[in-house]
Amino acid sequence: MSDLYEPYAKLVRVVILGKVFDVPENNILLRQMQFVAPDIGSGKYCWNAECRYCEIEYRRDGESPDTAALACRLKGLPGMRVTKAAFEIRYNMSEDLAAAPKAEE
Repeated sequence: MSDLYEPYAKLVRVVILGKVFDVPENNILLRQMQFVAPDIGSGKYCWNAECRYCEIEYRRDGESPDTAALACRLKGLPGMRVTKAAFEIRYNMSEDLAAAPKAEE
């Protein structure tokens, strides 16, 4: 386990832009994204909510409306669906998004 991540006992499943990822529980979403896409670590993120490069929209479940948030301030939860992401996130995750399995609707 790396010092980058909060302690975790298991991986939880989240959907990012229609693709399925297993990420460490108890971590902010941006760190969870970095877990599956190491390029996030070399992005332009400030990690303290000032730059806004990590803006996303997400749903907690299939029926809730989209909610705007910053991935550096939001804990990723099992079943969460990121429906929109800032360009910097899409750029840093592009290879991983292309390789990940599609989520079921």
